[in-house]
Amino acid sequence: MRILKYCRLSFIILMLGCASARAGIESVSPQEASAMYAGQKAVIVDVREDSEWNAQHIPGAIHIPLGQLNDRLSEFKSYKDSPVITQCRSGGRSAKALDLLKSAGFSNVYNMDGGIIAWDKAGLKTE
Repeated sequence: MRILKYCRLSFIILMLGCASARAGIESVSPQEASAMYAGQKAVIVDVREDSEWNAQHIPGAIHIPLGQLNDRLSEFKSYKDSPVITQCRSGGRSAKALDLLKSAGFSNVYNMDGGIIAWDKAGLKTE
């Protein structure tokens, strides 16, 4: 019985730790991302694979698959202090991209909640 209580307590502590780690991620809704982008106050970086990009993407977004992002950071030097919105299919890969960009010194990075799926559901333009 004592072991079961310990396991439950450990699980709760672990889950709270994961939630607080994710809470540190700055995120924006597709509507907020669209407004920031339309007002030329941000760039959108799509970190999906080529096939996903070719099927549908946000017009004007920069496409760099997540696996290539670290090697292509030099392409982003001019955006280091500008708002950068990372975007993928549903938000998982773009959260990883956000972490990578922040660790590379980018100071103003956001993850788009729900990715291209949420963007599409919101009725926002894609190509």
